[in-house]
Amino acid sequence: MLQRFTIQTHNRDEMLDITETIRAYIQEQGVQDGVLYVYCAHTTAGITINENADPDVKSDMLMRLDEVYPWEHPKYRHGEGNTASHLKASTVGSSQMVIINERDLVLGTWQGIYFCEFDGPRTRNYFVKVIPD
Repeated sequence: MLQRFTIQTHNRDEMLDITETIRAYIQEQGVQDGVLYVYCAHTTAGITINENADPDVKSDMLMRLDEVYPWEHPKYRHGEGNTASHLKASTVGSSQMVIINERDLVLGTWQGIYFCEFDGPRTRNYFVKVIPD
């Protein structure tokens, strides 16, 4: 089963928690056990798993990515002017795998799944593929 989700981002850089949307989907599908893949088919956005209890983690991550990959740099050559967003997306990665056990995501106490926008605001898509046991 492959499901496409649409998400609206609001800032150039942001991390949106998609954990509950994915959790609701696997429970709706009745998947007891298996593996879930979440994939972002964009070159300027990504998917990551990180802490979802303290909002400062998202702020700190985005701040540090901006420091490492500034929006403007005299040596950037990409004509669209969004080289930083491509670098950030490659660093974060385009997908994550999560185990499903007893109709729930196997995540750590403080973990959440994030859609990471690096060239927004935009309407984006991400895909969830569930492979049941």
